[in-house]
Amino acid sequence: MIETVIEKCKTLRLKTTAQNLAQVIELAAQKNWSPLETINHLFELELESRHQNKIALRFKQSKLLEKPTIDQFDFDHHGSRKKQKSKILNLITLEFIGQKNDIILIGNPGVGKSFVAKCIAYAATQAGIKTLFTTATDMINHLFAAEADHSLLKKLHYYQSQDLLICDEIGYLPLGQQGSNLFFQIISQRHQHKSTVITTNLPFADWGKIFDSTTVATAIADRLVYNSQILILEGSSYRKKMNTS
Repeated sequence: MIETVIEKCKTLRLKTTAQNLAQVIELAAQKNWSPLETINHLFELELESRHQNKIALRFKQSKLLEKPTIDQFDFDHHGSRKKQKSKILNLITLEFIGQKNDIILIGNPGVGKSFVAKCIAYAATQAGIKTLFTTATDMINHLFAAEADHSLLKKLHYYQSQDLLICDEIGYLPLGQQGSNLFFQIISQRHQHKSTVITTNLPFADWGKIFDSTTVATAIADRLVYNSQILILEGSSYRKKMNTS
């Protein structure tokens, strides 16, 4: 009889229930559980398994290659880190995602922008939030490739539909006219609907160097700045400090 029930569980895609049924029935007999207590225990195992699988899937989908946490961030490295510690820690609570806010991290290379962004991304995956971490260059290159094989709309939707999109390293390379237009489309569609985290080495006044024109740069900045938090990280390169120590 138990084999029949296990097969029915598999048909219903209750994989964890099927795997644990015999063991739980034995445990229920030992502890004198009622039928309802036994069923409840099986459902708890099933739900927890599905929750863990969802978290694992979110991490895989995020394209993160590491699992950074904010406790690894050296807040004593520079005064700007100490000054904004509460703001940075608050970002890890992910409240801004529910509020559809954007985050912009500005600072010179090596000051910790990308690390903070990755911490936010990893925390989001652990909360089961649909997340993608990418660099600006990779995103635009993928969009160019999609345009070439006539799948641009699908690829635009991929970037636009993420509940949290982290776009790292904006400003290291100019995006050109077409790249700027594609970037604008993504930001415009996400504006006030989804949260975006941007890291950049350039202040807003220099965004004309990234995007093809000051007009496009202004349009992108206006949307990102509206309803956003802006954090400026200063000081010497922490990465360089670690490499020389």
